[in-house]
Amino acid sequence: MSDLEPPRPRTERKQHVLTRLQQDEDLWAATASARDEPCLVPLSFVWDTGETRDGRLDEGTLLLCTRRNNPTARNLTPNGEVRISLGHTRDVVLIEGTAEKVEGSDLPKASADAFATKLVWDPRDRHAWVYLRVTLRSVKAWREENELPERELMRDGEWLV
Repeated sequence: MSDLEPPRPRTERKQHVLTRLQQDEDLWAATASARDEPCLVPLSFVWDTGETRDGRLDEGTLLLCTRRNNPTARNLTPNGEVRISLGHTRDVVLIEGTAEKVEGSDLPKASADAFATKLVWDPRDRHAWVYLRVTLRSVKAWREENELPERELMRDGEWLV
């Protein structure tokens, strides 16, 4: 007999993910070098909704920042694959996406301002730093084993719920 809470509907999980993206400050970012050497690092982020279509909150990109010579930034070429994780092992949000490097001078002012305001840190004029804009391709979320069958919330960049 299990003491697990009943599984949350996928719509509730999506809202939970969006809330986490808006409120959390840090995530785990995983990349791999050309020699398949993994790199997993904590990075601060902002959920950058910028100009959204139809005023919806569920469209956006993750905006991260790291030193340009760190493995995370170097590993993004040529295809920019990145895996992101929020939460702990009993409240997982797992994101796969594509990251592109963006120089601080090329970042829209609203995006850079949102990053600086949320994280109380403004690297846009520091040459040693580069922003990483992550476009989400897939999102999975679950808390316990009973939520695994319907953990997929986004596929190929489109929300399923």
